[in-house]
Amino acid sequence: MGLIGNLRQSIANMFGYSPTMYNNFNDAFAWATHGGGYTPYDANATTYLEEGYNTNAMVFSVIDAMARKSSTVPMYVRKVRDEEALSNLNKLRKATGYDMQLSQRLKHMALENKAFADQTMPLPLDKPNPYQTWTELQMLYKTFLKMTGNAYFYMPCAENGMNKGEPKALYLLPSHMIQIVVKEGVSMIGYENPVEEYILTSGNQYVKFKSEDVIHIKYGNPNYSDDGEHLYGFSPLRPLLKNIQSSNDAMELNAKTLKSGGAFGFIHGKNVPITEDQAKQLKQRLVEMNDDPGDLARIAGSSAEMGFTRISLTADELKPFDYLKFDMKQICNALGWSDNLMNNDDGGKHDKQKEERKRVITDNIVPDLKLLIDALNSDFLPRFKGYDGQCLEFDIMELPEMQDDAKELSEIMFEGVRMAVFNRDEARKALNFPETNVPSMQRHTLSSDVISLEEAIDNDFNGNQGSNGFEQEVREN
Repeated sequence: MGLIGNLRQSIANMFGYSPTMYNNFNDAFAWATHGGGYTPYDANATTYLEEGYNTNAMVFSVIDAMARKSSTVPMYVRKVRDEEALSNLNKLRKATGYDMQLSQRLKHMALENKAFADQTMPLPLDKPNPYQTWTELQMLYKTFLKMTGNAYFYMPCAENGMNKGEPKALYLLPSHMIQIVVKEGVSMIGYENPVEEYILTSGNQYVKFKSEDVIHIKYGNPNYSDDGEHLYGFSPLRPLLKNIQSSNDAMELNAKTLKSGGAFGFIHGKNVPITEDQAKQLKQRLVEMNDDPGDLARIAGSSAEMGFTRISLTADELKPFDYLKFDMKQICNALGWSDNLMNNDDGGKHDKQKEERKRVITDNIVPDLKLLIDALNSDFLPRFKGYDGQCLEFDIMELPEMQDDAKELSEIMFEGVRMAVFNRDEARKALNFPETNVPSMQRHTLSSDVISLEEAIDNDFNGNQGSNGFEQEVREN
């Protein structure tokens, strides 16, 4: 049935109507009948997939590594309790890029406790669509965004009934097959949304999506044009096309060299020239020797002394692996990843690896997840009933790469509890332990005894420590 057929059938099953297929794409389209016409389509969009992700092992390895890591970050829905605290929390996250010192992490924890209620809610859909889980969707989102600079989410919504306008599913459309249609006569610097619709093309079929049903996430594009080229995101692979071609050519050359044994040149007589017929017979004999698997098949005789003049460079002279190493570094730089994490022999020691793993989380994974969360909070989550005042969040602090400061944090929290700066439930939450919700665990106490701060202030510190009601309450709970 194909991609478009499957998508149409899935939507038809969801809403209970028969899908209509659109054929004869070239005959059916007249540019002027679709708004103001098409924006210039990036001709390399398919190249990024076919010659980059599908063919080039370096591009695939880097994008796949970041996509897999991105898919491990948990997402959940939380109720916003304090908008001002949430604003300050987002400012702190933006300023630090989640790469926080311990003092900033403690401030983050305090703002988070104030901004959100303790309870979390499940995502509004158990699965985003019949074909994918949320983890798969996160992974594919990262793949398309890094490959093409664009991610298009389609939300088929109920058109009638109590749930009118509520999304029934969330599909991630193939970015390299999407074209943007702009409105006729629209200004690119006005207040109006210039996008009329999005069109997915596959072979001789196409399907149109209303702009209000599509969430378009993209990287900034400095290539501005009045017909809307800048409406597409800028692909990180675009400046890498020469590196992709270079590494693909290097691998092709490597395969050819291995197949030929590196023998490129001319065979000739050293003292007596050979005739054209002799040269052809000699070449034919060499081909036969190469094809024959027998033990002695590659031994031949000659009545004259022969010579061989090489006309190619050896692998040692060409140094293809030096060029491949350079291409790998360029690819990692443009995609925001570390070549030290890509099985690089020069990747450095263990401490360097740990540092790089944490850096790619804060510099690569977080910014793209922030784009996703902001878009879903703006255009997806508010469409569901019962999700008013809710906010979709992600949490990178659970990742192993972000646990380096756990020992130092536990020491600070222990001292903070001892000096009544934090209560015990706050310390447990900071260390990623579940809160007890026991009232006594939410008191601020001093280390001189397990009593509340109020009791410590009222009592005589020279020995009169009161009835120690805190211990009794803990035992009762």
